[in-house]
Amino acid sequence: MNYSAIKTRDIANGTGVRVTLFVSGCRNHCKNCFQPETWDFDYGEPFTWATEDYLLRELSPDYVSGLTLLGGEPGEVENQRGLIPFLHRLRQEQPHKSIWCYSGFTWEQLTGKEPSRCRCEVTDEFLSLLDVLVDGPYVEELHDITLLFRGSSNQRLIDVPKTLKTGEVALWQP
Repeated sequence: MNYSAIKTRDIANGTGVRVTLFVSGCRNHCKNCFQPETWDFDYGEPFTWATEDYLLRELSPDYVSGLTLLGGEPGEVENQRGLIPFLHRLRQEQPHKSIWCYSGFTWEQLTGKEPSRCRCEVTDEFLSLLDVLVDGPYVEELHDITLLFRGSSNQRLIDVPKTLKTGEVALWQP
């Protein structure tokens, strides 16, 4: 897996101060994507153990709330597989940090309730490691600057632990 960028003090993509990892690779190709260079799975740098160490160091201050995954597309099968070991490591070493993920795939696609190419043998495990999933593709015609942590009104802020517990999509509340 490759990544295109890391932002160490991000306040736009989730609650509080966050560390943001932009993974490379996306086949969704949303209209007017703000990072089309990240569609290429080979773009950027390899995600290595040293990258993980760097992210964990940057996540360690008490004022950092957690990690946000963006892209590219974290929900691409290759990226889910690449992220799983790091997310387990983060949960083990810094369990109080939250993990947010932005995906152009919907909850229904990721969980197999709707057919999709994003579902694989690690998807359930991947989802179980998240706190909030911002799901759905960016749709320019539904763009709304008043939305909290979203670009278009079709996207949802899903409380993943609550959704997994109840089996019904539960929206995250600030």
